[in-house]
Amino acid sequence: MHDSGNGGGREGGTERTGGDTRQPEFLALERELTVLLRRARGNQAEMAREVHPDLESSAYGLLVRLGECGGQRATELAAFIGVGKATMSRQLRALEDLGLIAREPDPADGRAWLVDLTPEGRERVRRVREARRARYAGRLADWDPREVAELARLLHELNRGMEK
Repeated sequence: MHDSGNGGGREGGTERTGGDTRQPEFLALERELTVLLRRARGNQAEMAREVHPDLESSAYGLLVRLGECGGQRATELAAFIGVGKATMSRQLRALEDLGLIAREPDPADGRAWLVDLTPEGRERVRRVREARRARYAGRLADWDPREVAELARLLHELNRGMEK
């Protein structure tokens, strides 16, 4: 289903590097990612409002990261999200003001602070993510579960490739 007939991105047994970006598969990829990202930004704004009416959509990803990974230093969060220290400090201050996160001293280094969700923040994020997964399940109800798993695997690979 996902094989384009070119050996999964290989030609003659060697990895393709560079190449003509006007190839139909790259044009289709660019078009579909543009649509996906546009919709994702809209969904992120909606989910942020569901967590808290005053939450900036860009801060929603921080809450999800904290929910998945637990307490982290601001510098770790900034590196993961890809923003500067000043932007991260501003977003964390806003989340703290909303009662969604709290800071506590890092037990490994008393000079540093860890940021984590408050119980209220954890519950709000859990509820919104659960509702989002239910929407995905409803919209993809006619997909074979193996196709959903394959899509998740391919998106994971895409995300890993974009990190390089």
